[in-house]
Amino acid sequence: MIRAALVLVATLAIGVLPAALVTDARAQPQPAEKVYRIGFLSQGQPPKAFLEALKQGLRQRGYVEGRNLAWEFRSTDGSLDQLPQLAEELVRLKVDLILARASSGAMAAKKATTSIPIVFFAVYAPVEIGLVPNLRHPGGNITGVAVNASDMAGKRVQLLKELVPSLKRVAFLSHPSHPTSAVQVKGAESAARTLGVNLKAVPVRGADDFAPALTATRGIEGVLHADTPLFVTHRARLVEAVAGSRLPAIYPARVFVEAGGLMSYGSNLPDLWSRAAIYVDKILKGEKPGDLPVEQPTTFELVINSTTAKAMGLTIPPAGAGRINIVKRRARPAIASDSLRRAIRLDVCTSVTYTPTPGKQRCLTCTTQREARHGSRKHVSEFSPFNRSGIPLLQIRIRH
Repeated sequence: MIRAALVLVATLAIGVLPAALVTDARAQPQPAEKVYRIGFLSQGQPPKAFLEALKQGLRQRGYVEGRNLAWEFRSTDGSLDQLPQLAEELVRLKVDLILARASSGAMAAKKATTSIPIVFFAVYAPVEIGLVPNLRHPGGNITGVAVNASDMAGKRVQLLKELVPSLKRVAFLSHPSHPTSAVQVKGAESAARTLGVNLKAVPVRGADDFAPALTATRGIEGVLHADTPLFVTHRARLVEAVAGSRLPAIYPARVFVEAGGLMSYGSNLPDLWSRAAIYVDKILKGEKPGDLPVEQPTTFELVINSTTAKAMGLTIPPAGAGRINIVKRRARPAIASDSLRRAIRLDVCTSVTYTPTPGKQRCLTCTTQREARHGSRKHVSEFSPFNRSGIPLLQIRIRH
């Protein structure tokens, strides 16, 4: 009897042991999800809508702050002086990747590290300023989203002339210490000569220079400025200074019109910031920055504040006046008329990136995602000048 009892107890013990082991195994903590530290480097505080677009783009790809993403934000008051120091600080923190806003942030980040991946966005003329050797193969530890500087500045001169046909003299507020200011001035001057407009470059170094610069320039009939973070950071003061001069002005982004400015023409900046998240995702998953082609946008916004136009006594060209929503609130913009839309079709984008796939080539910068026909050494691929929303697109020529 005793022997039977011992056998029974032993059998029960043996039967219980595996279950206990299974329970213990399940109770073991799972490996923690990796938390990526991303550095953000900016000349000036960016608009909240831009930053939110970037964060949303990352969330859509599974990167959530507080779960697997930690930010290290570094920005100046709009000046350039502290950027190198802030870039070096991010390198010392050993972040996994640096997001660099505009060419000022990108150049500072590039000088600070050759190993940490860098994704830039809203950068003008990256090849011309020496940020990357070419757009198709940026090489090294850097890539991102760029904009053609000279084309954009020149087109704004053309649009201001379209709205104010009598325009003869304009002031271009430059930012000499910014890496792309000279490129933008050159593009604006070239367009001005073609249009018979006398363009005067007026240097500013900070927000305190806005009003004095406009006051000191006599005989001007319009204003535009370099697209740099200095002006975006202090856009309210800039719009106020321009309003005080009673001069028509064109700005590079919708946020200036929302602050009360007359009109803007430029890239959809929240979309540009969102697209930077695509590069972040690819790099964190193992792709090399230098192998990812630099992307360029081809969708641009022309926005007019009809309330400001009316206050200045300007008339929107009648061909499209009926299509513009006349608004009463100062900051509410209206999309431009058909005649102005026709005026902003650009002829050539001289450096367009594309990605080869078996039997096809698709332009990375074309939002219509139409396939480019090819087969010769040099070909031209043209895309519709407008998307479904009526926003103008570039006519693109791909050279290869």
